[in-house]
Amino acid sequence: MMANWELLKRLCAARGVSGREDEVRELILKEIGPYAEKTEVTPLGNVIAFKSGEKRAGTKLMLAAHMDEVGLAVTRVTDEGLLKFSCVGGIDPNVLPGRQVLVGKRAVPGVAGVKPIHMLKKDEMEKRVPAEELYLDIGALTKEEAEAAVSPGDEATFVSRFCAQNGVLSAKALDDRAGCALLIGLMKKRLKYDAVFAFTVQEEVGSAGARTAAFAVEPDAAVVVEATTAADVPGTDRNRQVCRLGDGPAVSFMDRRTVYDAEYYELALRTAEREGIRCQPKQAVTGANDASVIHISRAGVRTVAVSLPCRYLHAPAGVVSQEDFRAAGELLALLAEKIAGKAQRC
Repeated sequence: MMANWELLKRLCAARGVSGREDEVRELILKEIGPYAEKTEVTPLGNVIAFKSGEKRAGTKLMLAAHMDEVGLAVTRVTDEGLLKFSCVGGIDPNVLPGRQVLVGKRAVPGVAGVKPIHMLKKDEMEKRVPAEELYLDIGALTKEEAEAAVSPGDEATFVSRFCAQNGVLSAKALDDRAGCALLIGLMKKRLKYDAVFAFTVQEEVGSAGARTAAFAVEPDAAVVVEATTAADVPGTDRNRQVCRLGDGPAVSFMDRRTVYDAEYYELALRTAEREGIRCQPKQAVTGANDASVIHISRAGVRTVAVSLPCRYLHAPAGVVSQEDFRAAGELLALLAEKIAGKAQRC
């Protein structure tokens, strides 16, 4: 699909906490501009692009991936010049202490701070650190100095270097910039059937973007392209691993908010097997994604999710397999063609 990983690298480097996806959106618009017949930016900030194929689609298909990433939002500035914050999206506070961040539009460097270990009492060392006890330190010595650089409402994103080595990729925001890269890659191909591509906002805080995108597009069917938790890490029994790196993209039959279209679920697995593409069922009913609001839009939308297994989801850096990424692109192209080419079910 890609001669190199430059596009994904730029997408992951872009800063786009939920509700602040501007930088990601501009990058996507620039990439897809020459390949879309029509592009619209909706009031909430979704990018909706129509690409015509060689034939008119029998089923109106929308392919969706979200632009936003988890991060932090400044809530107030203390008298000492430190920044209190809230998490934007599901972040384990234990991954935060000592992490470098960039704050606000000016990308002010900072560090997530906590009481130093040598000042902790014995019972404190054994406790999880709640988010409300953490803060961001931008080096300001007074409240006035900090307020000159940042304000409540400013977003903070993780600092993480993009690495491609040993068959894996690591970076921040692979959830779901990897999905965005896959959709962009498909848009750059010649399509057999018309399709609508939706790059959505605010998935990490309730999927408001996907809800409004589905309402506007009125698709008959949808393919949600996501990143999902890979639990193939030490301490997790193999029988409890949701999916594993290297076994291909994961296809869901159900999660906590969506029962996926059974025919499309089987179609994805059969297509992968027939074409020799590595693929795996997601072996647990966990999590949720934009499908939760897309599949119940208007009179209902037949929906399937194709997800890239990712270790350390919602942490400062995730890890995905290069081969899984390529396999996801191949499966996505074939699945989109099969769904769009079939006459709509009455």
